Amino acid sequence: MSDDTAPNETTYNRVMLKISGEALMGDQGFGLHPPTVQRIAREVKSVHDMGVEICMVIGGGNIFRGLQGSAQGMERTTADYMGMLATVMNALGMQSALEAEGVFTRVISAIRMDEVCEPYIRRRAVRHLEKKRVCIFAAGTGNPYFTTDTAATLRANEMACEAIFMGKNGVDGVYDKDPKEHDDATRYDQVSYDDVLTKRLKVMDASAIALARENNLPIIVFGLDEPGGFKGILAGRGTYTKVQ
Repeated sequence: MSDDTAPNETTYNRVMLKISGEALMGDQGFGLHPPTVQRIAREVKSVHDMGVEICMVIGGGNIFRGLQGSAQGMERTTADYMGMLATVMNALGMQSALEAEGVFTRVISAIRMDEVCEPYIRRRAVRHLEKKRVCIFAAGTGNPYFTTDTAATLRANEMACEAIFMGKNGVDGVYDKDPKEHDDATRYDQVSYDDVLTKRLKVMDASAIALARENNLPIIVFGLDEPGGFKGILAGRGTYTKVQ
C-alpha cells in the first residue's frame, strides 16, 4: 500500500498505543507469554501497514509493580525504579516480536542503558516516526511517583500524537462500574475528562487524565483481546469509548 493513499483510509496519522504489562501475560500469572506478545505485534503491524505512525508505552505489572512493592515495605522510589526496569524488559520483548513481523522498531528509554536501547531524545524519536519506525517508550518518565499512564500521555503530547489508544483486557470501553462484577454495567460511547475524574472511572490515573485534558488529547479505550480491534477503530468501526 502506498504512503500516498494510506492516510486517507484512517482517522489518525500518528497515535500512541498504551497497553498494560498484564496484557502480555496471556493465561499465565506472571511474565511474558510469547504467543500473546506475537498476537499483539500482529495487531500493531496491521495498523502500521495502513500508514499510521505508532508510538507505544507498555506497563510493567506483569513483572513488577512499584506500588505493590511499596505496599510490602519497600522504599517507594526504589520500587518505582524496579517497575521502570520491568517496562524496559517488556519493550524489548515487543520489539523482538514486531521485528519478527518485519516492522522496524526502536526502544527508547527514559533511563540511559545504551547497550540495549536508545536514550530519549525528542527530535530523534520524531525522526524515527517519520521514517515509519514504531517507537516503544520505556522506563516511564524516568521519575518515581509517575505511572506509565502519565508517561504515555507525556510522550503522546511530545510526539504530537493525535490520540491515545488504551488497549484493555476483557473490556471494550469505559463502563459506569466494573462489567466483570456487575451485569447491569453501562458502557459509555463518549465521556468527558471531567466525568472520568469526578466519577473515578478506571481509564487512567488522575494526573494522566489532567495532562490529556490540558492538551485536548483524546483517549480511545478499546478491547485489546478483540482480533482486528485496533485496526478496525482506526478505520472507523468497532466498539470503544472516546474520552475528550
